[in-house]
Amino acid sequence: MAILRAGYKTKNFGLLLLRVGIGVMFILHGWPKLAGGMARWEVIGQNMGLLGIDFMPVFWGFMAAVAEVFGGGLLILGFLFRPATALLFFTMVVATLRHVAAGDGFGGYSHSLEAAILFFALLLIGPGKYSLDHHLFQNEKKRSRKYYA
Repeated sequence: MAILRAGYKTKNFGLLLLRVGIGVMFILHGWPKLAGGMARWEVIGQNMGLLGIDFMPVFWGFMAAVAEVFGGGLLILGFLFRPATALLFFTMVVATLRHVAAGDGFGGYSHSLEAAILFFALLLIGPGKYSLDHHLFQNEKKRSRKYYA
């Protein structure tokens, strides 16, 4: 029962495991899209029409693939964490809308909706102390608190 009273001393390690696991999965999920070329990017990018954005579908499809592959890499490193999770969140919202519009049912859109919820939560939580953001930008936060405290 001591483990129940121990608090959350391993939360940063848990965030690291979550970041690495989800990051790897999104790299694997996005790589076929990125390697698919312009024809695949156009099909993916046409989903932006659900938001009223009907121009440059190749660009938007490419950006979705980049968000998944490079966003997954940034997630693993915990580098530029909030911009990466914001892009991944937006990508998963569009994927969810696409599955809903296609009538895929809950089984069709649940994965992308769960991922959107996960990325929004991570956006709010941050990468934890085992991240590049923590090591590169933490000193700036400490300095600014010291001068303004």
